[in-house]
Amino acid sequence: MTPSAISHQIKSLEEFLGLKLFRRERRQVSLTAAGERYLPSVQLALDEVESATRRLMTSPNLSAVNISVAPAFLSRWLVPRISRFQEQYPDVELRFSATTGYVDFEHSDTDMAVYYGEGDWKGVDIHFLRHLVSTPVCSPALMQGLVEPRDLLNKTLIHVSGRRQEWPQILNQLGIRATALTRTMSFSSTALAVSAAIEGIGIALADRALVQRELDSGQLVIPFDVTLDKPKGFYLVYQEKRPLTYGMEAFRDWILAEMQQDLTPAGGEGTTP
Repeated sequence: MTPSAISHQIKSLEEFLGLKLFRRERRQVSLTAAGERYLPSVQLALDEVESATRRLMTSPNLSAVNISVAPAFLSRWLVPRISRFQEQYPDVELRFSATTGYVDFEHSDTDMAVYYGEGDWKGVDIHFLRHLVSTPVCSPALMQGLVEPRDLLNKTLIHVSGRRQEWPQILNQLGIRATALTRTMSFSSTALAVSAAIEGIGIALADRALVQRELDSGQLVIPFDVTLDKPKGFYLVYQEKRPLTYGMEAFRDWILAEMQQDLTPAGGEGTTP
């Protein structure tokens, strides 16, 4: 727009409001007190319009959903079940990306995300999925020599980087002093730690729901029945107060129902681990 066209629009707006929004002095323009009060709300509204337009242009298919998911949850819980979603919603396209970071929903085309944490994030609507409950898992070949809990100290104990305290907590539950812990190995993700356990490198800590396939197939076994309940868990999140598309509603409803089914024992009431 030309400067004269902008001036005309400003004049029309001021006439409509019955207020002066701008102060014009010697070729300089500044906001009046009324303009200062009006600016934040108008700026916010225009930002919302811009954000909505960007999302619509980058993802015009309202049945497509861009979802960012914590890697272990994506590969070990979500992917094995996704065919059930496709059967129920064949017209919805899910587009997954694996990431451990948080999403800037306002400035990205990501519609939803599965976060791992304590559920205290700002600016998002949050749906609890499940807590993480760690238990020792290892290859059947590594069971040799594991007669009593103290025998764990003779094996390599695998932990995920940043979660080094989990093994001492498990050992403490078993009545073993963590100071005796000497053989350890760390990996950057749960997926890598579990893979190492399958290869017989050592004993890892993993949520049973995330390794259920390996337990069922016999690739992994649980040497001792001990669990570590953690305050953190998995949550489905999306931008606060955002109107949901058909695809987003479908995924939200499906994953919540699927999770509830996981937590409901056969013939019993749902329980949260």
